[in-house]
Amino acid sequence: MGYDASTLPDVTGLTVGIIGGTGDQGRGLAYRFARAGQTVLIGSRSAERAAASAQEIAALPGVPAGASIAGADNEEVARDSDVVIIAVPWDGHAAVVAALAEPLAGKIVVDCVNPLGFDKQGPYPLKVEEGSAVQQAAALLPDSRVCAAFNHVSAPLLADPEVDRIELDVLICTEDRDVVGVVAALAARIPGMRGIYAGRLRNAHQIEAFTANLIAINKRYKAHSGIRVTDL
Repeated sequence: MGYDASTLPDVTGLTVGIIGGTGDQGRGLAYRFARAGQTVLIGSRSAERAAASAQEIAALPGVPAGASIAGADNEEVARDSDVVIIAVPWDGHAAVVAALAEPLAGKIVVDCVNPLGFDKQGPYPLKVEEGSAVQQAAALLPDSRVCAAFNHVSAPLLADPEVDRIELDVLICTEDRDVVGVVAALAARIPGMRGIYAGRLRNAHQIEAFTANLIAINKRYKAHSGIRVTDL
């Protein structure tokens, strides 16, 4: 069975919240979803900073006039969103996620955090007690529907208004097959992207770690590399 975009659910009416939406990855995803006409909420520890970021994104090229994009503190965004993307720095991951367990109950939570370290030799994956960042999130959010996705999407590409299509696949790991369809449909809202099921949560470690390889590739070749799965 090959990839068939026609089977994806309609997600146009969903509100996408981004915790850590003022960082590079979160801001880039917010821009792409707003550009696609999705309702977007940007979350930050500072509601004022989140609101300012939302105003800036709304004014960027390609974002439709009157686009629904707003900013608020993390808890409000978690409560008011249908799908919540976690895009915070690894150092604060556990604390931020744990603090949002109650408002995230029942929600689809997409973790795109990569536990990486950096030294003179470049990026490298960090050991995570739970196995991966998304497994840590799942342990902290027992009442949420958790998946890993968007880990390896280039933030500079997302943020570049001159890039109309981002030709890559988003690998999705989760225990919940219904979540795969929703997240794949959201990925497909960004022209050129496909969402591909890549196994259960236990398979997310190598995807998070592979981002270190992509960073090394980008540095060597001055590129913004991504992943494309063949024969699908």
